[in-house]
Amino acid sequence: MDEQLKAHVAAVRVHARKHYNEEGWDYVVESFDDAEIANEIAFSPTPEAAIKRMRKLVRLLNERREDIQGEAW
Repeated sequence: MDEQLKAHVAAVRVHARKHYNEEGWDYVVESFDDAEIANEIAFSPTPEAAIKRMRKLVRLLNERREDIQGEAW
């Protein structure tokens, strides 16, 4: 992993910790290792773009979780 990608992964992790209880960012904190994050954000030109790309995935995961929770009762 090159230095730029490491920096982007770190930015995603910081954002995920800061927004742990929002939009599914807890998935990143609890379930993703650095390689998995790097795979999802590959080719992102900036940390902001990496966060935006990761946001799309965590929102989908969160929507699925909400759907499952809605069916529990």
